[in-house]
Amino acid sequence: MRKSLNIENESVNMTNDLPIKPTTVNIVADIGGTNLRIGTVSTSGEVESLEVYRCADYQGLADIIQHYVSAQNLSGKCLNACLAIACPADNDEIKMTNLPWKFSQSALKSTLQLNTLYMINDYTAIAHAAPFLNDKQKVKIGAGMTVPQKPISICGPGTGLGVSNVVFHNQQCITISGEGGHVDFAPTNSTEAAILNFLLTKYQHVSYEQLLSGLGIEQIYQAISHIKQQPVQSYTAAKISEKAIDRSCDICHQTLLQFCKILGAFAGNLSLTFGSFGGVYIAGGIVPRFIEFLQNSEFRQAFEAKGRFAGFNQKIPTYVITEEQPGILGAAAYLRQQISH
Repeated sequence: MRKSLNIENESVNMTNDLPIKPTTVNIVADIGGTNLRIGTVSTSGEVESLEVYRCADYQGLADIIQHYVSAQNLSGKCLNACLAIACPADNDEIKMTNLPWKFSQSALKSTLQLNTLYMINDYTAIAHAAPFLNDKQKVKIGAGMTVPQKPISICGPGTGLGVSNVVFHNQQCITISGEGGHVDFAPTNSTEAAILNFLLTKYQHVSYEQLLSGLGIEQIYQAISHIKQQPVQSYTAAKISEKAIDRSCDICHQTLLQFCKILGAFAGNLSLTFGSFGGVYIAGGIVPRFIEFLQNSEFRQAFEAKGRFAGFNQKIPTYVITEEQPGILGAAAYLRQQISH
């Protein structure tokens, strides 16, 4: 697959050409458990020559990148690389969560003969992409207005629940990441309290990730079925969502409505905690599949339902990221920032 991606934003000055020599090539990649997307970054910020590789077809990360370098005739050039990866990237030793890949960053840099190597977490990459997304790459949910240079928060229901935040300093994005998806789930009504009680029969600790993920959708369905004393079908999260949207199953419909409401409450907690007047962005592979459903749910009401601070959150916009390659865009933005300063 070949594609060109562009980063656009007027509020952050990241448009300076990269200070590179003609023989220098900047490589970016987004490494997931199934696929690896890799491309090069032009001096104008576009991601070019984008290719997708199945991770299972290769022995390791170095093999894929070497294949790409050879296929693109980049051998012998000065190579800078920023690689976004779906696992912690703080230490030299990297061990992927959903792949049997284990490697040393320093050894990888040496093997690939890279001039510079930046290895970042995938949500760090998405956080760096968020300020640059245009209206074609995101959908606004509800009211609120983005305030340039103010903090941004990102949460992403997927296999798990990723969380990251962005602040700005001297025209640069600074990412603050953590494990926000594992904070305690806080019910806001009797139904959610009953869901929590159901999950406490399975877990000693119930985090938001236990509800805001693919598994979370399934567990909300199981809990509501239990509460309503209805038989539990062996539905996947995708099947529950499908039946919720076409209204062919009332329990599934209630499940997805509850998922959206809990997501809104969680996103609202992020905005209160971080003062996210730059916006709260929903990432991940789940929510973009049912944006219209989300718009008609209680997502935004739950986001704003913060008692005396309802007015605080009413001013903060919420978005769903629809761009298919936010990790690649974020890796490109990160690399441009590192090289430009």
